[in-house]
Amino acid sequence: MISVLVPSSLVRETTDKRSATLKLGYVARAAAVFRADRLEVFPDPEGENRWGGGFVETVLRYAATPPYLRKEVFGTRDELEYAGVLPPLRLSAWTGSESSGSGSLRQGVVTQVGSDGRVRVNCGLQHPVSLHTPPGMDVAEGERVTIRVSSRRPVRAKLVAEPLPGFAVERVNLRDALGRPDAGLRVGTSRHGTPLTASMATEVATQGVEDGLTVAFGAPGRGLPAMLGLDPGELAADSGPPMDSETRPTDSPAGFDAWLNTIPDQGSEVVRTEEAMFATLAHLTLTE
Repeated sequence: MISVLVPSSLVRETTDKRSATLKLGYVARAAAVFRADRLEVFPDPEGENRWGGGFVETVLRYAATPPYLRKEVFGTRDELEYAGVLPPLRLSAWTGSESSGSGSLRQGVVTQVGSDGRVRVNCGLQHPVSLHTPPGMDVAEGERVTIRVSSRRPVRAKLVAEPLPGFAVERVNLRDALGRPDAGLRVGTSRHGTPLTASMATEVATQGVEDGLTVAFGAPGRGLPAMLGLDPGELAADSGPPMDSETRPTDSPAGFDAWLNTIPDQGSEVVRTEEAMFATLAHLTLTE
């Protein structure tokens, strides 16, 4: 399980809605490329500028929704005025290994619930499909569901009780997100953190595979320590890698198991959040 946390002030430096939308598109791309399970927005109202958490969440949700469902789910919204500039995610999880592959999982939206245990679902095929509801599974009109398509000609599909393909986008409280049982190794990113080394990256990635990984990022000109009211000096920890789940300290600053500087020799004074995401997740998802 990989969870990525970004602040509601993520687009604070942008000057227009188009550039703000494009920036969020690259954030969604980073989550897609590194197979994040959750991309979550935590509040930073003091750092927000013109566009805050509602805009950030809506655009990220739209980007994370398969193209064939976007009109059904979102309709027309002011936040999505420049949605056309979003780079495509092309998540294989949306349609299987190929867009026409059988046995693929697809997202669908329930458009009608019948009284006979059947529902009609729009899942991007030529027409909505009528499907049996599995025993013990309750669905409501407008709900997103997971469909397994075994054949397209003729159409054969069924509802399955599995997580939606792709990654989920939610608004969360930062401390609640860090306190979840499945949070795994909790990493805060900051240029004031412990410089990341090759051996440390391997250790963190290994722990992430075993326990799960939660990584939080700051915003341009406003890093995580500032958001959390921390003195950057508090982040100076021992230079070794984070310890395993049984020996990690419980009193680390703001609830993180490690504060890491994942671009220790940065050549630019400010690293943008989307750039930090690509650099950080590339290091922390390495496999041997």
